[in-house]
Amino acid sequence: MAYNRRGSEKQQSPARLLRTQTTGNLGIESMMDSEVVPSSLVQIAPILRVANEVEATNPRVAYLCRVHALEKAHKLDPKSSGRGVRQFKTSLLLRLEKEKNTTLEARTKSSDAREMQSFYQHYYRKYIQALENAEKTDRTRLTKAYQTAAVLFEVLKAVNITESVDVAKEILETHNEVAEKTEMYTPYNILPLDPDSANQPIMRFPEIQASVSALRNTRGLPWPKGYKKKAHDDILDWLQAMFGFQKDNVSNQREHLILLLANVHIRQFPNPDQPPKLDDRAVTEVMKKLFKNYKKWCKYLGRKSSLWLPNIQQEVQQRKLLYMGLYLLIWGEAANLRFMPECLCYIYHHMAYEVYAILAGSVSPVTGEYIKPAYSGEKEAFLRKVVTPIYNTIAQEAKKSKGGRSKHSQWRNYDDLNEYFWSIECFRLGWPMRQTDDTYFFCQSDEDVTAASEKPTTTDHFIGKNNFVEIDSYWHIFRSFDRMWSFFILCLQAMIIIAWNGSGELSSIFDGTVFKKVLSVFITAAVLKLIQAVIDVIMMWKARFNMTFHVKLRYILKVLSAAAWVVVLPITYSYSWKHPSGFEETVKNWFGNGKSAPSLFIIAVIVYLSPNILSGLLFLLPIIRRNLEKSDYKIVKFMMWWSQLSLYVGRGMHEDSLSLVKYTLFWVLLIMAKLAFSYYLEIRPLVGPTKKIIQLQIRRYQWHEFFPQAKSNTGVVVALWAPIILVYFMDTQIWYAIFSTIFGGVYGAFRRLGEIRTLGMLRSRFQSLPGAFNDCLIPAENTERAKKGLKASLSRRFSKEPTNKAQTARFAQLWNKIITSFREEDLISNREMDLLLMPCWADFELNLIQWPPFLLASKLPIALDMAKDSKGKDRDRERELQKRLNADGYMLCAVQECYATCKNVLNSLIAGEHEKAVITQIFDKVDRHINEGDLVKVSDMSALPILTDHFIRLIELLKTNKASDKDNIVIVLQNMLEVVNRDIFGEPDSSLLDHKAFAELNFPVTQVTEPWEEKIRRLHLLLTEKESAMDVPSNLEARRRISFFSNSLFMDMPMPPKVRNMISFSVLTPYYNEDVLFSMDTLEKPNEDEVSILFYLQKIFPDEWYNFLERVEHSNEDEMKGNPDSEEKLRLWASYRGQTLTKTVRGMMYYRQAFELQAFLDMATDDDLMKGNKASDININTAQCQAVADMKFTYVVSCQQYGIQKRSKDPRAVDILRLMTTYPSLRVSYIDEVENPNNDESENVTEKVSYYSVLVKAVPKSPDASDQDQNLDQVIYKIKLPGPAILGEGKPENQNHAIIFTRGEGLQTIDMNQDNYMEEAFKMRNLLQEFLTKHGVRTPTILGLREHIFTGSVSSLAWFMSNQETSFVTIGQRLLANPLKVRFHYGHPDVFERLFHLTRGGISKASKIVNLSEDIFAGFNSTLRGGNVTHHEYIQVGKGRDVGLNQISLFEAKIANGNGEQTMSRDVYRLGHRFDFFRMLSCYFTTVGFYFNTLLTVIIVYVFLYGRLYLVLSGLERQLSTNKSLINDKPLQVALASQSFVQIGFLMALPMIMEIGLERGFRSALTDFVLMQLQLASVFFTFSLGTKTHYYGRTLLHGGAQYRATGRGFVVFHAKFAENYRLYSRSHFVKGIELLILLIVYEIFGESYRSSVAYVLITVSMWFMVGTWLFAPFLFNPLGFEWQKIVDDWNDWSKWISNQGGIGVSADKSWESWWEKEQEHLQSSSFRGTVMEILLSLRFFIYQFGLVYHLNITNSKSFLVYGISWLVIFAGLVVMKGVSYCKKSLSNDYQLAFRLIKGLIFVTLFSILITIIAQPQMTVKDVIVCVLALMPTGWGMLLIAQAIKPFLKRTGFWSSVRTLAQYYEMIMGLLLFTPVAFFAWFPFVSEFQTRMLFNQAFSRGLQIQRILVGGHKKDKSRNNHY
Repeated sequence: MAYNRRGSEKQQSPARLLRTQTTGNLGIESMMDSEVVPSSLVQIAPILRVANEVEATNPRVAYLCRVHALEKAHKLDPKSSGRGVRQFKTSLLLRLEKEKNTTLEARTKSSDAREMQSFYQHYYRKYIQALENAEKTDRTRLTKAYQTAAVLFEVLKAVNITESVDVAKEILETHNEVAEKTEMYTPYNILPLDPDSANQPIMRFPEIQASVSALRNTRGLPWPKGYKKKAHDDILDWLQAMFGFQKDNVSNQREHLILLLANVHIRQFPNPDQPPKLDDRAVTEVMKKLFKNYKKWCKYLGRKSSLWLPNIQQEVQQRKLLYMGLYLLIWGEAANLRFMPECLCYIYHHMAYEVYAILAGSVSPVTGEYIKPAYSGEKEAFLRKVVTPIYNTIAQEAKKSKGGRSKHSQWRNYDDLNEYFWSIECFRLGWPMRQTDDTYFFCQSDEDVTAASEKPTTTDHFIGKNNFVEIDSYWHIFRSFDRMWSFFILCLQAMIIIAWNGSGELSSIFDGTVFKKVLSVFITAAVLKLIQAVIDVIMMWKARFNMTFHVKLRYILKVLSAAAWVVVLPITYSYSWKHPSGFEETVKNWFGNGKSAPSLFIIAVIVYLSPNILSGLLFLLPIIRRNLEKSDYKIVKFMMWWSQLSLYVGRGMHEDSLSLVKYTLFWVLLIMAKLAFSYYLEIRPLVGPTKKIIQLQIRRYQWHEFFPQAKSNTGVVVALWAPIILVYFMDTQIWYAIFSTIFGGVYGAFRRLGEIRTLGMLRSRFQSLPGAFNDCLIPAENTERAKKGLKASLSRRFSKEPTNKAQTARFAQLWNKIITSFREEDLISNREMDLLLMPCWADFELNLIQWPPFLLASKLPIALDMAKDSKGKDRDRERELQKRLNADGYMLCAVQECYATCKNVLNSLIAGEHEKAVITQIFDKVDRHINEGDLVKVSDMSALPILTDHFIRLIELLKTNKASDKDNIVIVLQNMLEVVNRDIFGEPDSSLLDHKAFAELNFPVTQVTEPWEEKIRRLHLLLTEKESAMDVPSNLEARRRISFFSNSLFMDMPMPPKVRNMISFSVLTPYYNEDVLFSMDTLEKPNEDEVSILFYLQKIFPDEWYNFLERVEHSNEDEMKGNPDSEEKLRLWASYRGQTLTKTVRGMMYYRQAFELQAFLDMATDDDLMKGNKASDININTAQCQAVADMKFTYVVSCQQYGIQKRSKDPRAVDILRLMTTYPSLRVSYIDEVENPNNDESENVTEKVSYYSVLVKAVPKSPDASDQDQNLDQVIYKIKLPGPAILGEGKPENQNHAIIFTRGEGLQTIDMNQDNYMEEAFKMRNLLQEFLTKHGVRTPTILGLREHIFTGSVSSLAWFMSNQETSFVTIGQRLLANPLKVRFHYGHPDVFERLFHLTRGGISKASKIVNLSEDIFAGFNSTLRGGNVTHHEYIQVGKGRDVGLNQISLFEAKIANGNGEQTMSRDVYRLGHRFDFFRMLSCYFTTVGFYFNTLLTVIIVYVFLYGRLYLVLSGLERQLSTNKSLINDKPLQVALASQSFVQIGFLMALPMIMEIGLERGFRSALTDFVLMQLQLASVFFTFSLGTKTHYYGRTLLHGGAQYRATGRGFVVFHAKFAENYRLYSRSHFVKGIELLILLIVYEIFGESYRSSVAYVLITVSMWFMVGTWLFAPFLFNPLGFEWQKIVDDWNDWSKWISNQGGIGVSADKSWESWWEKEQEHLQSSSFRGTVMEILLSLRFFIYQFGLVYHLNITNSKSFLVYGISWLVIFAGLVVMKGVSYCKKSLSNDYQLAFRLIKGLIFVTLFSILITIIAQPQMTVKDVIVCVLALMPTGWGMLLIAQAIKPFLKRTGFWSSVRTLAQYYEMIMGLLLFTPVAFFAWFPFVSEFQTRMLFNQAFSRGLQIQRILVGGHKKDKSRNNHY
């Protein structure tokens, strides 16, 4: 999402409305738009709106309104100091001058005053009185009319004052009424709470009335003196009066609280006819949820809660409502403080006590007066005096972060500030709060902060870190998961000891000597504990000033204890040996020898392990452990103090015993498999060769050996074992992938996934769908709960046939709604819709179920054909027909329905008594033979086709229903009768065949009802549809959705309540500035490759395009151009196939449609439904259904910049407003920035901006509006903020400001790249019931949903990403939730338990950079605070993903950066320590461990190759190769094969194959896997590995993570070479070239004495990685091998590489600017990070040291040879510096001299090169080796120079470093570009690439488009020539 992730910096920079943004719209007409008003003049916007509205009716009145607006604008800002004010006034004045005379001529009265009075009276009568007297009052239009009247009176009054005319008395009386009603009729959100709105449908609900009545109980409340109490004031008004809350905040929270109480009330007491009294139990339930965290906080700090309740029972409910209202008002106005839940608890604690004290009449012990609020109730008192000081502290800390560039340890984030309130010390703040330094909370002044930010921090005393310090370091991996690392290290040590000693079999551990050696692992464990303790101290050093004494004591004692055990255990261990050697003997001699000595070590081990033994016992008894951790008793805290610090969060997170057994079993099996594999295939086979290598004496080296006398060949052993050990630590991730695939697949199968995955499966089980539907989606009348669990899921059976037709009628209503939505989405055609729809009415005369025609299509013609051949005596044919009818139930249904309908139609059509009797006789005869089973015997079926043809003709005539066809109908009926009598029954009775037969007919049909039309249409379809509908629907997406929906009905889900009783919820979508709706220009504008988005979409979705054209009744898009309505539909069609806000909003608004329909079904009777009635047909008010939906569902889109976009006339603002108009219940919130103009003429005060959280909705159009197309919005709430809302990460801050406008008990977070489906919306109330069901020991706090990735068809890369993401959101998260119990929140579309999270910090975290992956921190926070995250797969939501390689890489870079920050975060540290051991393993391998193991995968390659480089260049490998028994390649091959599995995407592929196999069949899974490999999926996954590795590793080493906007567009463009180079140079190209050099060196010096087979087996994956990292960006780049593109790319890259940088030159314009930007992370790196960077860079010097001794011209192994090579390098650098100096000094003034010097240098260097080559010892190989030796050295010097950039800048060498770097970049660019250009010569390469990247249809279409474009250009040039 393209969020403003730079946070406060960009928010405070001119991201507001700029002068250019207003001056750009200075057109006189356009400027008068009431929405394009400078923010400082926002008060005149309503006047301009009224002017626009009345202009069509009375232009003069509109003119006078604008005059008044201009006058008011001048009063508001007389100096025109606001942004754009001067231009606005000028523009408005010009328009007024233009309109003055024309409007004066149109004036009907003698003066403007009379004109205004006349129009005012006219408006009042026409609108207000008319609306009030209407039978049904339109509350919304009436509100708007009153607002308009109020503005008109304001203008009238101003005009009268100008003309010195008094306002008429009757107008004043009218105005008084209007003013009173205007104040009453304020715009509302959901509930109109004014007195006149009691008749509104939503206000008639008893639960709403009960909640409103309870809130208005203000009996006994002491109102402030001077307060004018109104009749309908409630307890929130009292709180506002006492504490100074904002009016709109009070209104917002009033509605919030009423809806909360009402929804809980009706759910607990589902009888809607109860009297309107709010039940105490409903109040108690809401209060319990709202204050659970507050009570826990009070208990933790040892303070009594302020929730004091009165003794009088009648007052208890009022007091509870007061407490709840107070908390919600605090929360609603807290702004950024909402991220600090315990800070809100502190504020609430004091304010609630003040409420109690005021009501109790308590006296202050200090003043002796009655207690009053510390912050009095004047206007905005709470905001200014409570929120703003704390907000300022947050803002000042955000400044210290320097936009995330500062180290995390140098500033306090949200968590640091919130955790200040976890200590009793927070009460030092007092109340009123003391803003002094001794509280260690509030920051210094702004001036001090600014001065401090310019100087390095010298002291950490005021930083305020206390519980955790985020530091960039890899040690966090060990620190957070020390138990896991200790376990694996000890296992490794034990396995090496066992393999090294004795036979190597595991049974040798029972040998006494081996066992004693194995016991040494406890010494290692003690050392690891000491390391952990020391790391803790180092990491927390900067928090030492703010730690409490007991925390410091614990850290010190931990170090001392660990150090003591490091001493004690080795000493006692030495006593356990009878014949010790070495160190053990020495230690034993020091302490003497005693008889009991051998047992000392065992005793010491037992004592050492005692805490672990206790922890193990508690692990087996989770309920005891849980209660101990949650206890706040001091004795328990003291007991637990040693094992873990007492923190407010992370206590009692242990699961129930069953869950514990499940995930423990999973990990025990996995660890056993992993250790067995490591021991038998990696460790044990390597021990023998290692022993021989250690004993081998090597004296001959091929380089200068510094330690030639060294023994044991340590270097060889390290080179051999290092990759094995790294693989040992990494391959657990592989085993996790294997086990998660197996377990996840089994779990998915038991959950019945994939039971219906094809249309054939759907057909076979369709008859059981109505039964499943009624069981799953229709509320049960009884209260018996459905059984849950595995057994219940397996035993669920649904009747093959519905029990009654009423069930089918309900099913038909929802089924048809789904099919209709498919048609509206253009997934199906009109024909397919007709085939899929079910009759929504039940024909009682038919007495059978009418299935959708797609099940019955072609069944009747086939049956007729079979019957035709069934002669009366042909018994075989007869039996075959009967057998077929019995076997094919749908064929039987088709025959029965057609026969029954035919009878019904004929009876309805024929009016004559005689004819009716004959027809009845015939049907009775047929029925008798059917019952007797001899119809085929007694009748001649060969005539059936003739009869059918006549009947079809009859149906066609009935469809047209023309009176002129009556004679034709008579003839048809006569023919039918003749065929039946004569041909079928053989009764030639002609008495009925006279010309008067059938003269009396009910034709034409006079009452053509919808059921009649549907009956005729369906009958015609059954008779004429001869083609099988087996492929209906043909659209793959429609098939997938309908199959999944049908399948989900057989899955385990909670029983749904009625909509009225369901859990209410909201949907929240954050939006910044992405596409809302594609414009026509965007759709039609071709890119540089002549491909437009519209053309692209037509090729990607060809069937949906044809369906769309059919729906809009056009043949192509050209017919639609010029027609606004058609163009609008075209824009919508395209936008629904992109990742636009329009698509997301449409999908989410399906919820509302679903709830309205379900509410109707809840209210409708079976009889009504069986008659086919809809909500509009029967006595169920549609408004009532809508009111129920309003009460249960709210959708808020947080369009952060909507106010700015609106004022700048951004088209996106217009599109957002169009969405609000299309969906009236949609709400949009935004952050408004209003300038406060300086009204003081004498001095120029600095501009100040006020910030507001605003909620708006669409305004209904007025019939007299001058512009009927002009839509307007209406402010509902406008709540002032203490400052800019964006201080941290943009997206969570955007969510936070809008969350106060959401409603309900659930909150679904939906991103802007998501979609929803109608059929899934029907299951939402089932899902919400999960909140009431315990999953383990807790009810859920986050409900996870599965997602469908809808972007998979765009390209092959999109397909890879789609499959990868699908496997994660299905099989991955399924396993995480159960059994592993570590599912977190991975983004959207999870549903939050809203009250739980709004009292615990919100739905995401927002600290700058730390919470870069903001979503997962919500899951961390929820789990740490006692929440429970589940996953449910019976419901799905659509989701889009990035579709191009660059987009995907940016996304993965962002995720990798985020995981780096997670690794350093307090949340991961606490989870790693508070989880039990096995749950901690689950947490590690599914979060940061995956990325760390990915990093290890690449490090393994480096370690292996550098180890081989050492062996090859030193000559050790040549020596070792003489003894083949010393080299055992099998362990190495196994280890590197493990690495290869990770590299090529094995970890992704396994779960992917399992999930596809589960849901679509394993044949499809295998086919997809093969196709993915053919489309180079392994290349993509290997390339992705490099992205993850680079950004994750760099974040841990240097920090510098940042948000990377990926965009959501269609990637149909060619990325330039320079762009790819900038993006991948450091992450892939540099590393790829380094590995290439390593492999080349290995190839040159290792090939002659190594087996080629072994070499290939070991290095093949490395060569693959090199090729992928270097060339994948070009392989996956559209048109990457087009020759013309190659030429353009080269020119562009040459220009970029040579351009100079500087201030204002962007990175995409100049290499120099890009190069400087690439080093920013080094400048903000710590000293430790800089040292590590230098140490890592030293590896590049190995090449030079080793290779110079392998030149033929160097026979000596002296160190002098290496020294001489450095002289060559320095000489080259001196020459380069000289050329650079001459270029700057001589190139302008002494051009000839400069050119001569360059020529001389070139000739000299060329001569030296020729001389060297001419030497007999010098070979071509030596030249190559020289390049391989010297080039890496130069690169290493560059890296070191970049790390010490400040020093080099001071010394003046930086320009030389930049020049050297530029030469290197040129060389790398040439290396990369040359192969690409070579392949571009061959046209087939480009064709292959296009076929590989895009699906076949687009590839074909693209070629056609190119030909057309080429032909068009040729024709154009030819015409120009002539």
